[in-house]
Amino acid sequence: MSTVRQNKVAALLQKELGNFFQRESAVYFGGSMISVTVVRVSPDFSVAKVYLSIYAGPPREEVFQFIVSQTREIRYKLGQQIGKQMRIVPELIFYLDDSINYAEEINQLLKK
Repeated sequence: MSTVRQNKVAALLQKELGNFFQRESAVYFGGSMISVTVVRVSPDFSVAKVYLSIYAGPPREEVFQFIVSQTREIRYKLGQQIGKQMRIVPELIFYLDDSINYAEEINQLLKK
């Protein structure tokens, strides 16, 4: 169960990471549209699990692997944005969110 502070930090991280991916997608991610769907923060605020949905552009696995390889740089840039609001920027762990694909698959099965 998340505390109020965890929820606030998660919302802040989701907003700032979303802005980052929106600004940088044309340059770094081949024009892919990257959406931050969920952020879950550990109780000690040291780790943030970030779930991403990737649309359009290059194959999503390639884009995701590039994001994972650039985690350190993304965390640094995030720290520049939220440095005044948080003392320590949590370690980022990225996951590919496939819930939309799962929902589409269920819709297709229900239409049959």
